[in-house]
Amino acid sequence: MSDDLDLVLASSAENVPVVRQAVRGLLDAAAVKDQLAGDVLLAVTEACTNVVRHAYREAAAPGEIEITASSDGRRLVIAVRDRGCGLTPRIDSPGLGLGLPVIAAVSDRMEVHDVDGGGTLVTMEFALAQSDDGAG
Repeated sequence: MSDDLDLVLASSAENVPVVRQAVRGLLDAAAVKDQLAGDVLLAVTEACTNVVRHAYREAAAPGEIEITASSDGRRLVIAVRDRGCGLTPRIDSPGLGLGLPVIAAVSDRMEVHDVDGGGTLVTMEFALAQSDDGAG
């Protein structure tokens, strides 16, 4: 995958499909298989939806979603960052709170960090290729 992705968009539901389309283009250019592409798109959608629903809930105006993606040809790393209120539990949250478990289930590695100065960073890693001996 020769092209990296670096997007900053308003944190709105309308921009989640924009992110999906941008990531889809990156996956198509790299000829990523359908099953893996589906997993990547699901994880990215969940991470962005979390930002839209939770990150800026106490802000007067929507903030931003920052998305980066890069690959060395063997692994794809996608990061979704916000500058909102950080990772805090919500009793009044819509939905069942399954976004992060879904991301963890479909990615090879996931990390979630509170960011200094506010916000959350979700990093997802996916194996794109395996070595000749079958190891990932």
